[in-house]
Amino acid sequence: MANRRRVGNLLALAILAVLAPGRPMHPYELAGVLRRTGKDRDMRIKWGSLYTVVGNLEKHGLIEPVASGRAGRRPERTVYAITEAGRAELTDWVRELVAVPEPEHPRFEAALSVLGVLPPAEAVALLTQRLSAIEADVAAGRAELARYAGVVADVFLIEVDYALAMREAEAAWVRALLARIADGTLSGVEQWRAYHESGGVPPEWDQLLDDVGGQDGG
Repeated sequence: MANRRRVGNLLALAILAVLAPGRPMHPYELAGVLRRTGKDRDMRIKWGSLYTVVGNLEKHGLIEPVASGRAGRRPERTVYAITEAGRAELTDWVRELVAVPEPEHPRFEAALSVLGVLPPAEAVALLTQRLSAIEADVAAGRAELARYAGVVADVFLIEVDYALAMREAEAAWVRALLARIADGTLSGVEQWRAYHESGGVPPEWDQLLDDVGGQDGG
């Protein structure tokens, strides 16, 4: 089970990681590094919350101000460094994220859970559209990764390789689902089709709802 973090926003994790090598930075500089390293592709980052997250990290003693200054007419900028408590939090958090699987609920999974509201033919068309988009995305990602080969060490591209592997796995799964719908090996597909053609609920579905309802009322 995941631990409750003093600052649980994943942007906090990214900030601590950027500060970990020991170079203090002000928030504007932190944002620049995070963008240049593609952290906004690796996790959901709301840039408007950057200063709030920095403030919370300071409040909990995970980072500390080490300098402040003003350049010309620009607002005063506070420079922050990671604390020992921040280093401990960072390493413990990364260990947990790597070792402990957590249930995740992608929007696509939610859509699949209610796919039956669409006629099979429309579902096939939409899944085919999704598959084309995934394949294009993977091809672009692999081409980009190839450009970095020999320039950037693989250890700095692990998350990109993982993301592409997950997309490739999704593409393979969608292809298999399309094939099962086409050849009729997806059980229930005939009832699914009949439901949309007739407008009536198939007896098998009624029975399933009765069975589930009976178990819940138990």
